[in-house]
Amino acid sequence: MKENSSKKITLVLGGVRSGKSHYAQNLVTNGGRVAFIATAEALDEEMRQRIARHREERPAGWTTLEAPLALEDAILECSGKFDIIVVDCLTLWTSNLMGAEDSQDERIFARADRLCESLRQVTSSVVLVSNEVGCGIVPDNDAARLYRDLLGGVNQRVAAIADKVLLLVAGYPMTVKDVAGATS
Repeated sequence: MKENSSKKITLVLGGVRSGKSHYAQNLVTNGGRVAFIATAEALDEEMRQRIARHREERPAGWTTLEAPLALEDAILECSGKFDIIVVDCLTLWTSNLMGAEDSQDERIFARADRLCESLRQVTSSVVLVSNEVGCGIVPDNDAARLYRDLLGGVNQRVAAIADKVLLLVAGYPMTVKDVAGATS
């Protein structure tokens, strides 16, 4: 993405360890002022180590905000102050909402709709990262099936308003959607 280019919304999807976060970061490396919004919470040692590793991989000049729940507000707060906003990731945000919103479909989808409204209002370009969890086996329990369904709905809502949607497979991007004029 080029600095001072017109606003674009890009959704980078992929499976676990597909390279989506690394790819999203490379998209914006020379993009000007970058805000990185992290949705992860360090609830255990493995996650603390993962978060620390991700922090080390990010360029020093980026500003990091943590928004495990209030993602919509964090995006609007960054609007205009940064050229590009990177959100990593919708996967954990949806999981966090499931805990906070009692896993109710309509509440989580209402939050996803609010996120999309924030994305429409923002003046900065935004790159969002999320897992594609609908390609695997059907989970064997209610909670996992609900999570898969909710994340699929969140991803569909964001993809519908995105200018560009990429699917990462083994580190390689495949273009799913590219609205005319959207470049990255």
